Amino acid sequence: MNVLKEIGEICISDSREGGRDYILRPSFEAMARLGDPAEIVDLFAIINGSEYGSFLDPLYDRLGRVPEWIIPTLAAMTDRMLSASVRVLQACCTEDMSAVFGGWEDKGDHTEYQPGLMLREDIIIIASQLLLHGIIGRAKIRRLQRHESSETTNEFRAVEYINAARSHFGMSRDEASRLTMTEFQLLLAAKYPDQKGFTREEYDSVVDSYLERKKQRLAAHQVN
Repeated sequence: MNVLKEIGEICISDSREGGRDYILRPSFEAMARLGDPAEIVDLFAIINGSEYGSFLDPLYDRLGRVPEWIIPTLAAMTDRMLSASVRVLQACCTEDMSAVFGGWEDKGDHTEYQPGLMLREDIIIIASQLLLHGIIGRAKIRRLQRHESSETTNEFRAVEYINAARSHFGMSRDEASRLTMTEFQLLLAAKYPDQKGFTREEYDSVVDSYLERKKQRLAAHQVN
């Protein structure tokens, strides 16, 4: 089955006899299924290892290693990453994917993950890629310096992008909600191809060049 990888679609095939193809699309509608605006960003952070970094970095700084008593805590973090990733995969697919990613079984005093067709590492990687295409966008487009920002956000409001797509492209609500962020960016770039201004790299290059010329003029003046 054909998918558009450039806009973030992914096909996962069950190669067993009688298996099927699962199409995953990280649309605005799918991102909204993940929870409220803050919860979506929290999931992105968990899947991309934010807990690991904030927890392990101080340990390495103090001890230079990971002590054995930390292992259960790390395992719990990995489970949270996996659980969040499963939510993303299922949100991006209209079919039940439990056969692909497995699930958790109650063992009385604890729950235990029972794998499906995919390795847990692959589930996490795919979920990360889906979120990149769904909430950040991976279109290779010219991004102007005035639109760039080093600030991060703690919310992702899918409805704002849906409404923007309806306004810019005259789409219905259903059409706009099926867009991925990457697709949305590509459509904007196609509609407004001749934006004026510098990219961040171009801006920095011009400033550096100006400062270098100014430095050379000052040096020449001092010599004279």
